[in-house]
Amino acid sequence: MRVAIFLGLLFVGAAHSAAGMSVVPQVATPSPDGKIVVVVTVSGSATYTVSYHGQTILERSQLGVAFLVGAVLAACSGYVGGHLSDHLGRRRLILIGEGGLALYVLSFPFLGDSVTVGLAVLACAGAIGALGGSVVQALVADLVPPEKHEQAYASQRVAANLGVTLGPPFGGLLLVLGGWTALFVGGSVLAWVAFAIAFRFVPVRGRYKPEAPPERGSLKVIVRDRPFLLFVFSGMFAWLVYVAFETVLPVSLVDSHGFSPAAWGFLVVVNPLAVTLLQLRLTRAVEGIPAAPKLVVAMLLMGLPFLLLGVSAAAPVVVLVIALFVIGEMLWVPTSQSIVAGLAPADLRGAYMGAFGSTAAVGFALAPFVGLQVGDLYGDAVMWAMFAGLAVAAAVLGAIACRGTRAALDRSAVLEA
Repeated sequence: MRVAIFLGLLFVGAAHSAAGMSVVPQVATPSPDGKIVVVVTVSGSATYTVSYHGQTILERSQLGVAFLVGAVLAACSGYVGGHLSDHLGRRRLILIGEGGLALYVLSFPFLGDSVTVGLAVLACAGAIGALGGSVVQALVADLVPPEKHEQAYASQRVAANLGVTLGPPFGGLLLVLGGWTALFVGGSVLAWVAFAIAFRFVPVRGRYKPEAPPERGSLKVIVRDRPFLLFVFSGMFAWLVYVAFETVLPVSLVDSHGFSPAAWGFLVVVNPLAVTLLQLRLTRAVEGIPAAPKLVVAMLLMGLPFLLLGVSAAAPVVVLVIALFVIGEMLWVPTSQSIVAGLAPADLRGAYMGAFGSTAAVGFALAPFVGLQVGDLYGDAVMWAMFAGLAVAAAVLGAIACRGTRAALDRSAVLEA
């Protein structure tokens, strides 16, 4: 039964990612019949100006505002979802999130011809997706003992990565076979499949979740938890670096160094392949190493290789940068999630996971805008130095947060003795 529950959780993550990657709206543009349709993102890079038959219909400033509003809504939704799951249960919030995603996607074919409506849909998409994301992270910690957190998060990441990998091709196939309506209906069906799996396999309460809901406000506890706040800032900087790889690097290579989009697509496939094949092996290999050193090494591997791009952007150098980044990323994701699970009081685990998960919204909102602005003004070398510096800052803050947590646990043990 335990294996079935865990497999069910993995399939929920995979189905959610597949649905999200195939139908997440990036910008609303007119279709040939005059209606608004939603452009599908498969590369992760942002489009700032949208043209239709040679006429600009959506300016960079409009889309930038939509992304910013969407990031704020996603951050709020992630925390609220986690907080509510502490009181109402993880399963209920996961079902609400999956059902909401299915209905939301199904509404896309019925949008009108207003760009404002399309931008509103874009801004709200992140909030719908974030509602259940932090809840799933908290549920993992509810199901397995603390010493197994990293392995559990690594396993979940492999499942989600498979969904992210398979979602865009599946969405593209639906688009070719049946057009936009088939794409959105198919995405909704995937979300309903995730809903059904969650309904069947996700338990009402995990073994390691307190029986009673919390009797204290989560926000007050979080604000007073200095190690956790340090780790939140570390997470913000880390997400800025991560999103720079996703969005800024392809723009820099294509615009400044003559790479074709197809060449970048071929190179970036290293990421999902490495995660699928090596994530669990790497996590097992380093499980005996304390979290703080792993986090520091992860962030330095993710950020410092960007400095090589200031010297050369030849294909072998880019491959090396990607390879080092992916190794760092595979260390960072399960390590950071297990650290948050350890920092969080058991009764407020959902709220803590939601608060930390909100740091992703900061990265997606600011990394493309700030990075490309710095690159335009001062050159790509300065831009990559900035992201390398952010990686170092994330490493330092994360290490301090882990140290503060260890000291607090030691003091607690002495008092109990």
